Amino acid sequence: MKIIEFLLSALAIGVTFLYGSTGEIITEKAGHLNLGIPGIMGIGAACGCAALNAMLPESSDMTPFLPPWLIVVIALLATLIGAGLMGLLYSFLAVTLRANQNVTGLAMTIFGTGLTKYIFAGLETKGVKYIWALPYFRFPFNNTTSALQYCGVLVFLGIAVAIISSVILSRTRVGLHLRAVGESPATADAAGINVTRYKYIATIIGSAIAGLGGLFYVMDYQGSQEAYLSVEAMGWLSVALVIFSLWRPYISIFGSFVFGALFILGSYLPSFGLMVDVATANLIKTLPYVVTIIVLIITSVRNRRENQPPASLGVSYFREDR
Repeated sequence: MKIIEFLLSALAIGVTFLYGSTGEIITEKAGHLNLGIPGIMGIGAACGCAALNAMLPESSDMTPFLPPWLIVVIALLATLIGAGLMGLLYSFLAVTLRANQNVTGLAMTIFGTGLTKYIFAGLETKGVKYIWALPYFRFPFNNTTSALQYCGVLVFLGIAVAIISSVILSRTRVGLHLRAVGESPATADAAGINVTRYKYIATIIGSAIAGLGGLFYVMDYQGSQEAYLSVEAMGWLSVALVIFSLWRPYISIFGSFVFGALFILGSYLPSFGLMVDVATANLIKTLPYVVTIIVLIITSVRNRRENQPPASLGVSYFREDR
């Protein structure tokens, strides 16, 4: 029974990484390395929770004036818009102004993390608890007390988004054009593909998807007022998962489960009869990064092109140079 609880928890927290990595894969397929994912996930969580605050009943014993499904949809839309705007800002800096992508991404993380804390601090000052809608997000398992309660609406949505993204990238004309832009923007431009449009749309959509991971972690999996303080770390693990999954969203589904299992392993070892101190438990949380490094070494040694990142990743495109 304890092993089932562990596996369910691993699946649930892994969805946080799944959203972030799927969004980043879409962005990187367009040739952009967006290291702002941690900040974007924070902003997504902040916007979603702020929307929930706006829909909060006047008292805890009052019934919301909106149906549960609409409350969830509005929170998701607020998250998508907030995170998407962060993607738009990144696109303006990296695509239009051709700023250095590494510096831009890090600046977005710093800005996003700071703004996230500011927004949540403002919500807490008002004494408003945005987790009032938690049962709606954990449907249909909101009445259970086991780890199954974490496998609600956003878990199914996250898996569906990863599968759909994988199909679009590998089986459609849009996906072919996007991959062409990421591999060689000059060639794609010469073939009549609007490189700027694809880069903008891919980055905005990728950021919006990543933002859902932040909302899921804060609002759903943790269901805690303080969870936003650790959402940045989830973002970095999501970026690492992109490498682990070899830039394929469908592999991210499996990889997110592995990352989730390794991340929570330290806290579950005592229930398996293995006692570890706090320092060791925290050290175990670094295992996803270790696994990513191992995968990176293996793929570099084998040097198969299909397992490598897009050729133009991190390189700004100057049309006048082609």
